[in-house]
Amino acid sequence: MTVGLVIVSHSARLAEGVAELAGQMAQGKVGIAAAGGTSEGALGTSVEKIVDALNQVDGPDGILVLLDLGSAVMATEMAVEAFAKEQRQRVEISPAPLVEGAVIAAVEASIGNSLQEVAEAAASAYTLPKGHDRNG
Repeated sequence: MTVGLVIVSHSARLAEGVAELAGQMAQGKVGIAAAGGTSEGALGTSVEKIVDALNQVDGPDGILVLLDLGSAVMATEMAVEAFAKEQRQRVEISPAPLVEGAVIAAVEASIGNSLQEVAEAAASAYTLPKGHDRNG
């Protein structure tokens, strides 16, 4: 089993799309669950959806949670608290940008890296260039 990933977004469609992209990059070797939107289908976050996602990807190597906006942190922290006590220490909330971080995390997890290695690689996604340097 590898490190699992949970994608938390205020939008169910965004979470599902990022999970789909990351899943393709990992070639199906990584458990990835999307937790987007509220339980009623509106924009927002749901502690229950996040707990469900944590349970879906739970494994011995830990879980990295990637978020779309800072306000998703509170719901995620509440979900981690509601997650089984003996497993909480194996859940890490990433500061990485959502899309780039999820893709990098998925690739790193797919090759069997540890939770710490996957988290560090995802966090480094801030440094990835997104376009041509027009100044030089």
